[in-house]
Parts: sequence; structure tokens; C-alpha cells
Amino acid sequence: MKPYKSWILMLMVGVSVTACQTASMPPIPSDTPESGSIWISADESFRPIVEELIQVYQSQHLQTIINVQYKPEADCIKDLFVDSIRMVIVTRTPSKAEEKWLTDSIGGINKSRAVARDGIAVLAHPSMKKSVWTRSELKELLSGKMNNSLTPVVDGLKATSTVRFLVDSILRGEQPTATLQAVRTSQGVIEYVASHPDVIGFVGVSWIGNREDSIQRVWQPRVKMLRIANDKFPEYTSVPDQVNVYTRLYPLTRDITFILKEKHVGLATGLSRFMGSEIGQLIFKRAYLAPLLKDFGFRPVQLNE
Repeated sequence: MKPYKSWILMLMVGVSVTACQTASMPPIPSDTPESGSIWISADESFRPIVEELIQVYQSQHLQTIINVQYKPEADCIKDLFVDSIRMVIVTRTPSKAEEKWLTDSIGGINKSRAVARDGIAVLAHPSMKKSVWTRSELKELLSGKMNNSLTPVVDGLKATSTVRFLVDSILRGEQPTATLQAVRTSQGVIEYVASHPDVIGFVGVSWIGNREDSIQRVWQPRVKMLRIANDKFPEYTSVPDQVNVYTRLYPLTRDITFILKEKHVGLATGLSRFMGSEIGQLIFKRAYLAPLLKDFGFRPVQLNE
């Protein structure tokens, strides 16, 4: 009986060890760069270019599905703590405090990188006579100190990357005027400016600067893109075309940055690599943004002003 009991005991121990090992093993990823389905979050300001990137990527990898939630930037950053979100596309990297929280909660991020640069276009109704503005004049407008009846319009009163840029880079500590108007989307800003001659709108140039986009071509004649003076060289004014955005001669620029969470080489990793590849960078260039990782030639173009 003793050998029999020993055999039973060994079997039970083996089963117990195997069960513990199985319970401690992480789940096997169900996606790769060539297959699977994932969710990511992207700043609503970048919706046109993100949709184009994903459309091309999925056309090259037919077994992939990339679902995108377009949100204000602050909500995208919060999504870094959501298990189902593999990557976010925003205008900044995590702060030191956010990095600590991410390390404590999910073990940190995999990678973050700026892949392209865009500019914030300042829009007015075509009847607007003043076509050149300085940063100080924009500050007066946004703070309510400008002695005129113009109203600033943005894509949401809080949490968006455009609003954060205006607060951090133009207002610089001052409070926005109580007359500041907000609409739900960047497209809504363009529509509002086109129908109101007494407003100034702020949107990412990827919504209005692409001459190849059929939807944008409809709106371009209906709004006027204002020229902004360079801070160091006030006599130099420009709109956010590729050359001036890339060189930052246009003063209202920001980077398009991905923050990658997944720890395995999955679909989000594949998309991040694609954005930095020659094809991905060419997509940014053809959308009249400034790619940062490939050396393409730029030449000035005349945007609708």
C-alpha cells in the first residue's frame, strides 16, 4: 500500500505545481503586427491623419482591425491606465508623475516617440481684413483684453490638446476670456468660422491644410487662414505650411506623438513602426504635415489665406 500511496501523493503534487504554473503564466497574445484586433485612443485633432494611416496599414495587412476612440487629449492620457487600450496618439509624452503612476499600475510604457509635427491654424471668415497676427495679439484675444468684438472659438473648453496649447504657449498663466466659445469637434470649429464673420477659430492644420482631401477642399475657400508673425523675427509671417511647421518658423506648432503600452510585438507595435517607416512618413508628408523621422524635401506652397 505504501508505494501506491506514494504514487498518489506524487501525482497530486505534480497536478498542484502545474496548476500554479498555469495560473501565473500571462495570457498568450492574440494579435501580431500582421493579424488581430486592438483598440487605441487618438487625439481628435489628428483624426484625418490617423484615419489615413490606419486605412493604409489595414490595406497592407488584411487580417488586422484597428479600432480608434477619438477623444480630447486628457482622456487619451487617462486611457493609458485602461487595459484594453494598447496605444494613444497625442501631442506629448507622459509627465514624470504620470510615468510613476504608469510604472506602479501597469509596469510602465513600452515606448513613446514623436513621428510628425503639425501646426495650429488660426482661421477667420473670408471677410476678415486683418490677415497678420502676432502671438501677443492672440494672447489679448484669448484673454479678453483686445478691444474689439471678435470671439475665439476652440474644439472644447477643456481637456483638448488645442486648448492646452493655447493655455500653455499663448496665455501663459492668464485665464481665458469668459466669451471663449467651444464646439464639439475640429470640423465644428471650421463650420462655425465659415458662418460667423466675428470669430477667430483654432484647429489642427490637418483638418484644413490638405489640398488633396475632397472634404477639406470644400471648406478651404469658406475660411481664411491667418498669417502669424514669428516671435524672434516679427517681419516674417507665415501660415502653417510644411516648411514653416518643420522649421518652427511658424510659432504655433506641436508634435504628433505615440505612446505604446503593449509589452509584446503586437498590432500596436506594428502600427507604431509603420508610422516611422518610409511609407508612414510619406503619408504625413502627403497630408501636408511635417514628418520627423525621414528626410523628405519640402517646398513652400500657397495655402488659402
